[in-house]
Amino acid sequence: MKKIATNKAPQAIGPYSQAIVFNGILFTSGQIGINPETGNIDGEDICEQTEQVMQNLKAVLEEAGTSFEKVIKTTCFLADINDFAKFNEIYGKYFTEKPARSCVAVKDLPKGALCEVEVIASI
Repeated sequence: MKKIATNKAPQAIGPYSQAIVFNGILFTSGQIGINPETGNIDGEDICEQTEQVMQNLKAVLEEAGTSFEKVIKTTCFLADINDFAKFNEIYGKYFTEKPARSCVAVKDLPKGALCEVEVIASI
């Protein structure tokens, strides 16, 4: 088991790792729209926050030696299911290989985020 950490994505805000590689598979922790340079949520709307989430995931994927094209499964959390279509617009620009996915609305996300995404990818 190998822990993945990069300064190009937000540091963990709890007792967890940004990602773990096990048997050639990457498991990321959920990423929210925190700008790693400021430590604050970037963007006030779902599109802006989703873009930052994707940049954070990209940094973790690259640190592990993989990419969006090798993502097997995503789990997506939305603070408001009415943001589903706008979220999908941004999501679709990054996940062009269309991995398996679950997407659910939740009551609250850390730091008042509007979305959170975690991925499983091959290395």
